[in-house]
Amino acid sequence: METINITVRFFAMLKGRVGRGEITLTIPENISLGKLKEILKGQFPSIADLIDKKNIMFSVNQEFATNNTIIKEGDEVALLPPFSGG
Repeated sequence: METINITVRFFAMLKGRVGRGEITLTIPENISLGKLKEILKGQFPSIADLIDKKNIMFSVNQEFATNNTIIKEGDEVALLPPFSGG
């Protein structure tokens, strides 16, 4: 199975829970954002509850993404906690 490298960025409270703002992650190629979420929950149990509750918005290369978005080599995936205000 081929693998790719991506950058995962954590913001606000997620950064605090994970203990850093950015990581490089090696994942199988051609996986969806939905599968990546499962990988992230396994590697970072401290944020699994937030991912499960769908309180976190995900972007890929600074565009909001869905579970069907395919992750490619060199992509930047950002996890954004809920925004407040209006």
